[in-house]
Amino acid sequence: MSIRGKHIFVSGGAGVIGLEIVPRLIMRGAIVMVGDLKFRPNTFTSDVIYRQGDLNTMTSDELAQFQPEIFIHLAATFERSAESYEFWEENFWHNVRLSHYLMTLVKDFPSLRRVVFASSYLIYDPRLYQFNKAHTQIRSLKESDSILPRNLTGMAKLSHEIELRFINQFKSKQFTTICARIYRGYGCNSRDIISRWIRDLLQKKALTVYRPEGIFDYIYAGDSAEGLIRLAENNEVDGIINLGTGKSRQVQDVLNILKQHFPDIKINEVESEIPFEASQADMSHYLNQIGWLPSYTLETAIPKIIEFERKRIEESLYANPKIPIILVSSASRKIPLIQAMQRSARKVHPDAKVIAGDLSTIALSCHVADDFWCMPPTKEVYLAELIQGCKERGITTILPTRDGELLFWAKSSSVFAEAGIQVIVASEASLETCIDKLAFANFGKSHALPFIPTETNIESVTATAYVVKERFGSGSRSIGINLDRKAAQAYLQKLDQGIIQPYIEGIEISVDAWLNRNHKVKGVILRRRELVTNGESQVTTTFRDVNIEIMVIKVLETLKLSGPVVLQAIITKQNQLQIIECNARFGGASTTAIAAGLDSLYWSLLESLSVNVDDYPFTRISSEIKQVRIPSDLHFTA
Repeated sequence: MSIRGKHIFVSGGAGVIGLEIVPRLIMRGAIVMVGDLKFRPNTFTSDVIYRQGDLNTMTSDELAQFQPEIFIHLAATFERSAESYEFWEENFWHNVRLSHYLMTLVKDFPSLRRVVFASSYLIYDPRLYQFNKAHTQIRSLKESDSILPRNLTGMAKLSHEIELRFINQFKSKQFTTICARIYRGYGCNSRDIISRWIRDLLQKKALTVYRPEGIFDYIYAGDSAEGLIRLAENNEVDGIINLGTGKSRQVQDVLNILKQHFPDIKINEVESEIPFEASQADMSHYLNQIGWLPSYTLETAIPKIIEFERKRIEESLYANPKIPIILVSSASRKIPLIQAMQRSARKVHPDAKVIAGDLSTIALSCHVADDFWCMPPTKEVYLAELIQGCKERGITTILPTRDGELLFWAKSSSVFAEAGIQVIVASEASLETCIDKLAFANFGKSHALPFIPTETNIESVTATAYVVKERFGSGSRSIGINLDRKAAQAYLQKLDQGIIQPYIEGIEISVDAWLNRNHKVKGVILRRRELVTNGESQVTTTFRDVNIEIMVIKVLETLKLSGPVVLQAIITKQNQLQIIECNARFGGASTTAIAAGLDSLYWSLLESLSVNVDDYPFTRISSEIKQVRIPSDLHFTA
């Protein structure tokens, strides 16, 4: 089966084997989508579709847009030596759960034809190939040999092998599955012992060596990649298959080859209680079915890794941002926002933290955030104190959430940037236009945009009914709606700086959007405001209207906004868009848009880390989302 033109999804595609497999797939003419916790490798060409973040959070819609025909599952976590106590949870989340979850996503796609799972020889019973003393008789492990996973990683691999065998009973007419038990892998950008030794030698460190008599089947990542691709191309081979070289080597052989490249090598041989290994793959089944065997040897592969590690010292293959620590200012009761930011931040890095900041010590957000800061007021007089407080907490990024503080953060953003802290906020000029409702309406008029006319004098407004509200501040504060002329005049007198607009009947909507720093819209989500309390949607439902979306994009790009924004508008009975105002921040019900595919907080974080957000496409889900905001209880151990 040729893979030219085939849609191939590769999980863990930025890992050691993935860095080898993805370019080979592209060279063969495949259309490739990669998902990985790591940031996009610079070595990937622009035609690789990339999804960065924990794949446990991937949605069916993200993959449905791609329609994978082949799924190559590489994503896994492991510990090279003895597994630590902490690995218990990590193994479940990134091995057991992830494999089950991804297969749950893809198994019912009509497009799917082939699943290739990167399993491990750790599944085999270690009593077959591990011994109490050095062994010269090598055990060639066959696919039919007894199994008894020797650690949690092996257990996770076996668990998924059994899952695939189970699903094959029901889906064999739709797609086939193959589990490749890979042997002692090594390669560029790896944590394997060969790479670790090379890094030590380049730093002129002595090597610590255990059991140099040990014998392993070392397979180079390039060969593992080629072997997996050939299995993807042959959908008639299923079940279990070994993937090694079939030619084992001693640890001492590795040391001897390294000595040729590092003549001054120093070795500290340390006694250990770990067993002696003497294993290799029986590759007869693979050779009979596929007609290919790996070609790299330790002698040909090790120089490639040395060259890679030397280059790595000079330039990193990846952008390596600091672990994000995000401050959400004016956090107050914004629990859904805090939780959404936590999910977004942990897609960037699993150890990311979100700090809720507020003037009040009893802000409810303190109970859900990773930390809380009773911070100084966002005023210029407190600028030095705010910067110092951010530095003390290791804050890398700030998300302002209140209209009244946006201008402060915009004016101060360059000062925070000098301190290494990025503020997710639009420009000062754009904010001044949006915050002043009269200036906003005049901007729309001057650019021939469909903004609702706004005046300070009722004589300038021709209407049968009016809306009266404050020129500055929240649109829901001190607002009079559907007033007659006399009532509107009276209401206007009560306000500090009142403005008046014609009352327009129609459907009230919000538009969530995200723009990059160059003021280009990445995506928009329209939603109806079906139940509004204190200016926020308690019930809201997304919908599509291409003409409205086109107009919204024009409006937002003309305003030269950036980051997350929310437009408020009316759709008239004639299906005309009439824009009320724009909040240049994440909205109270904007989590609806995230659920619909507008990953605005995540994109903002990526951009704050200087990641090219163009590599992370907007994928709107095919269905619509109704969000109902209701109180929810939290319970803690007192």
